Amino acid sequence: MTTILVPYVPSPPIVVRKMLELAGVGPEDIVYDLGSGDGRILITAVKEFKAKKAVGIERREDLIEKAKKRIIEEGVNEHIELVHGDIFEADIRDATVITLFLLPSVNDMLKSKFEKELRRGVRIVSHEFKISGWKPVKEMEVLEGNIRHKIYLYVIGESNV
Repeated sequence: MTTILVPYVPSPPIVVRKMLELAGVGPEDIVYDLGSGDGRILITAVKEFKAKKAVGIERREDLIEKAKKRIIEEGVNEHIELVHGDIFEADIRDATVITLFLLPSVNDMLKSKFEKELRRGVRIVSHEFKISGWKPVKEMEVLEGNIRHKIYLYVIGESNV
């Protein structure tokens, strides 16, 4: 496993909804959340945006357990898969949408994986941090209280050319 430490900072619910909205998540989508934490993006994708499937990849066992509990409580466990593992080693080829709230250096390290494994048209939405060298298709600012959050939407084949 690659040892990259990314602090766990959950995205606020309003930001989660705006990320999924910006990516245009719907019933045909398979959403992957890289560094899925407590599962909030997965649950929202399936429950509110009716995604066909959501997959969370998380390296911290305690967060996987927390997510499992929340997913069962929300009654969406049939549509969500949790993977305890390394985001750099995970198979993400069937994703139609990828969500990120990772450090800029980690986003940049994932670029080659995205380019190798993802099909043209896959949407990648990043909370707060850009993917350097790529051009966002859309950007959005979300106000949560007095905190401004940035969201960036990238599309494979458009953003990474």
